[in-house]
This record gives sequence, C-alpha cells and structure tokens, in this order.
Amino acid sequence: MRVNPTPAILLILWINMAQLGGQEEKEKTTALKDLLSRIDLDELMKKDEPPLNFPKTLEEFEYAFNDQGQLRHIKTGEPFVFNYREDLHRWNQKRYEALGEIITQYVYELLEKECNMTKKILPVDATEDEPKSFIYLSEDALTNPDKLLVLIQGSGVVRAGQWARRLIINEDMNSGSQIPFITRAMEEGYGVIVLNPNENYMEVEKPPKPSPPQPSPDGSDEPAEKRERRDDKEPKKKRDFYEKYRNPQKEKETEQIPIRENGSPEEHAIYVWDNFVSKSVAKNVFFVAHSYGGLSFVELMIHREAEVKNRVCAVALTDSVHNVWHQEAGKSILEWMQEHCCNWVSSAEPLDTPVETMLPDCPRFSAGTERHELTSWRSFHSIFKFFDDALLAQDCDAKPSATVTTRSSNRNKHEEF
Repeated sequence: MRVNPTPAILLILWINMAQLGGQEEKEKTTALKDLLSRIDLDELMKKDEPPLNFPKTLEEFEYAFNDQGQLRHIKTGEPFVFNYREDLHRWNQKRYEALGEIITQYVYELLEKECNMTKKILPVDATEDEPKSFIYLSEDALTNPDKLLVLIQGSGVVRAGQWARRLIINEDMNSGSQIPFITRAMEEGYGVIVLNPNENYMEVEKPPKPSPPQPSPDGSDEPAEKRERRDDKEPKKKRDFYEKYRNPQKEKETEQIPIRENGSPEEHAIYVWDNFVSKSVAKNVFFVAHSYGGLSFVELMIHREAEVKNRVCAVALTDSVHNVWHQEAGKSILEWMQEHCCNWVSSAEPLDTPVETMLPDCPRFSAGTERHELTSWRSFHSIFKFFDDALLAQDCDAKPSATVTTRSSNRNKHEEF
C-alpha cells in the first residue's frame, strides 16, 4: 500500500515558511535594537530639519522696524513669529538666534548713526591678532566736566545698547534697548559710556575631527571586502533604513578664547572703570545697572571702593541680582549704598512703591511691572528724577525717601534674552 505524500510535503513547506517568517522578524528586531543603540532622540529629531541656513539681514528676513520701533513683517505687518515651522523647535530657536544677531548689529548701527557714539576697542593696547571687545562712548564722555552716565546691562546674549533682546523683537526698540536712556542723558547734558559686559571671548571653529569608520549593521568586525559583497546583496530598503539616521545635520563645534582682562562681566566693569571712567573729568558719575549688571557694580565697589565713593553720585539698579552677603561687601560699602543707590524691582505694586527687603544694602521700589526684563524701561522717568534729586542735594548726600526693612522675594533671573 502506497502512502500519499501530499500531507507530509505540505507540513514541511509550512514549517519552512514559518521559519523564514520568524527569521525575517528576528532580523527586523535585531536591526531595530542596533539602530536604537547608536542614536539618541535629539539626533533623530534633527534629521528631518531644514538646513540651518538663515538670512543675514533684516531685509532678507522680510522684517523691518516701523515708526513706533516695532519689528513687523514687511508684507503682512504681523509681529515676529517664533514657530515658523511646526514641531521643529530647535530649528525655530536657531532662526530666532540668527535674527537676534542681526538685531545686535542693528542696535550697534543706531548707537553710531543716531546717537553719534564712538566704538572703543578693548583691551586699549590690543594687538592685531588677539581677541577684542568694545564699548561705546559719546563724544564728550571723557571731557564732560559735569555729568557722566554709565550703562551696564544684565548677562546673557544682550550686547552693548540692549537691555533685553526679546523685548526688541517682540515689543519695541524703546523697551528693549538703552537708546532712550542715551538720548535723554545727552539731552540733559550727560556724557555717556555704554558697557558691553557679555562680549568676553572670541569664538572660533574647531577643526573637524576625522570620522571613525562606521560599524556594520550587525555589529561584526568582518573584513571590508566581505562586507561589500554582503552589502551588494542586502536590500536597498534595509540600507536606507540605517542611513536615514546615521548623519543628522550637526552644528559647528567651536572653542572660546577669552578676551584679555575682559573675560567676565565683573572683569569688564573694572577694566572700563580703570581705563575710561576714572580718566573722565566729570564731577558727578551716575550708573544704571540692570540685573547682573548690579552684581558687577557691587564687585566694582569692592575692588575700587575709595575711587567709586569719590566719583559716583548715584546708582540706579533695576531688578539687580547682586547679593552683598555672598559678595562679602563690607560695612562701609553697605552704608554708602544706603545713601546713593536705589533698586527698582519687579513687583505688582504701582511704580515707586517702597518694597520691603531683608538685605541691608539699598532701598527698593517697585518698577511697576512683574516682568524682570521690563524693569529698566518702566522705571525710566523715576531713574532720571532720582539722579536730579541727587544732584540737587549738597555733596550728593540726599537720602532716598523711603525706609525699607524686609525682603519680599528671592529671585534667580540672571539671563537676558
């Protein structure tokens, strides 16, 4: 009796097909594990970004400042849009930063053309090849016999002439730049020096590193010739699966070379004092210092106490982040600050309302806003009135009108955007 072979053959075929299917799934699983071991999510997200190439001018960005100093799109008239491309936050941030660099150059042009200020290179004895910074001086900054105003912004991306770059971009030039302070000071007979405390280093591109050989998808160390033969047989779809995420666009790697004697905001303030402010002939020197700029001023006092006391008439701080305890300011400095400094802080209270403090340094008043970056602009008129009152007082000994004893809040707002 002969046995019908059909069921046996079908069984063998089914087993072979199941094994092939299982092998295919196993290969997919192995490929996925290998892929996940060699990429991270940040790099994965970068792969689908458009190139990080952005316009170099406001015109190319299709933006311009209108008569009110507001940044508007030249075709639609709309404010700046951060989320230009949905779900591409890093690309949008890089675009914003590129626009910010253009704004920085635009403000420099305003300082030179509209405010008639002169750029002074730092260090003053810089060689041709070393890293350099600069500040801006009015024509009479060193020769004005009466009054000199010195402006110090906070830390972060802001450069000379700016209080807050994001205010310039999202609100207007007056609120975010120092130009209103400079213009009014000049109208009232002040010489002006604009510091640049965040220009502390020169950034240079690192030479590219040689790319290490890419491992094979299966992680083996097989010879190149054998791998090439296997790659010829490997389906294109599988190769593309790996290659899609092997080379996401990367940013240029850079290194920072410090600027001599100006490697930090504190060093910069002391350097400008030694080389410019102390050499000016003005009888009365005034400071406006925002955020970290207040810390830099206190550090200047600690290092040049006698000189500052002899020359400075009044200091207006705006939401300063100085701390006289951590900075170890002495008793004599605290007493002087009580007499000659006022700090307009972010607060929900109306402008010029006394604000309590626990620090024994200087009176604090509300800037009339809870937004840290707006405190300088909102206290603009109060600051110049404070300076006028200080000038009217005999020997610059006028005391602020309010006595304050307890602290209302604790902030950490160092960066200006």
